[in-house]
Amino acid sequence: MTIIPRDQHTISRKEISENALKVLYRLNKAGYEGYLVGGGVRDLLLGKKPKDFDITTSATPEQMRKLFRNCRLVGRRFRLAHVMFGPEIIEVATFRGHHQALEPEQGATGAGAALTGQNGMLLRDNIFGSIEEDAQRRDFSVNSLYYSVADFTLRDFTGGLKDLQEGTIRLIGDPETRYREDPVRMLRAVRFAAKLDMTISRETAEPIPRLAALLHDIPPARMFEEALKLLQAGYGEATYRLLCEYQLFQPLFPLISRNFTEHGDSYMEQMVTRVLANTDQRLRNDMRVNPAFLFAAMLWYPLLEHAQKLTQESGLSYFDAFSLAMNDILDEQCRTLAIPKRLTALMRDMWQLQLRLSRRQGKRAHKLMEHPKFRAAYDLLTLRAEVENNAELQRLSRWWGEFQVAAPPRQKNMLTTLGDDGPSRARPRRPRRRAPNRDSA
Repeated sequence: MTIIPRDQHTISRKEISENALKVLYRLNKAGYEGYLVGGGVRDLLLGKKPKDFDITTSATPEQMRKLFRNCRLVGRRFRLAHVMFGPEIIEVATFRGHHQALEPEQGATGAGAALTGQNGMLLRDNIFGSIEEDAQRRDFSVNSLYYSVADFTLRDFTGGLKDLQEGTIRLIGDPETRYREDPVRMLRAVRFAAKLDMTISRETAEPIPRLAALLHDIPPARMFEEALKLLQAGYGEATYRLLCEYQLFQPLFPLISRNFTEHGDSYMEQMVTRVLANTDQRLRNDMRVNPAFLFAAMLWYPLLEHAQKLTQESGLSYFDAFSLAMNDILDEQCRTLAIPKRLTALMRDMWQLQLRLSRRQGKRAHKLMEHPKFRAAYDLLTLRAEVENNAELQRLSRWWGEFQVAAPPRQKNMLTTLGDDGPSRARPRRPRRRAPNRDSA
């Protein structure tokens, strides 16, 4: 252990949440060890504003519940205490200890035993230990720095401060074992590398591509939450490129990855990078973002492809095939990411409006503007026009952009002169396809 005194690090109590300090002070007063740990310490040392403040302690979850009336216990795989201060939640974890892995059929009732699955994944792990053991059980060295309010020192058990200064994401312990314990650690490695603009160390990166398939064992609900952290935190485009590099994108979005092209220049791939870049820009400008729009844009071209296939194979009208295609696409995507129904309903609205935006005659334009998801559908139309560089779509996008802000007399004139621009078809353009190999016919 390395102890860094107050005058040799940059963390100040002024930058720490008052509620986190209250928890730490009460733990210390009651005779327990308590430390600020994880991303909060890491971000303070990097001069960033932490998103939250996590605490680790020698107190057990049951002792925490007795000490704090505003505490509730959560989690099955590892028991945590949430201390509630209005909208702010301070998460407190008991020091984790080393464990003896047992298979499910052996049970996990003995002291020091943790339940693991067939692939080595930890299913239950409520083994408590010392701060030294806790440091070894954490995932990355940069997240394994402990700050004490008792003496204002920083404690480093794993060389995390050096890695932080050198810009290295390094997994603590044997990488393959740690990834098998929790495959989501592979996603976290990529997320931290993109967020902190750091490099994943060679030994931490090496097993990722060959173990990526372990993510198929993660519940879709957890994968959905991880996808939001990856793609909607302000560095989604950089994260996407790393996910592709380490073959981690496929377990998240198989519908998209199966249509990747050699040069990465298809409409679908351009749409993914463009919508992620736009999302990053909105977050930098403190604007709201909606995951329904992100997923609707990313899946638009797989949807078009499938709708066209159904039209050709079933003999249905395009609009009926399009409706069936929406169901198929959402069903398949939700097998890997459990996108909530409230979001899939919004995605359907945005997709269906794409078929209606070209039909503006009479009262249709005004009725479309009254639709709750009109603005999101218009933004998707604009993205499509940019990606495809198609004159017809660009003309339609410009028309709607002007119509939304025009005064009523101007709107009336725009509607009466609709035919002057030439025909505008309702059906979206098919995605570009490569020419078939004639030799194989």
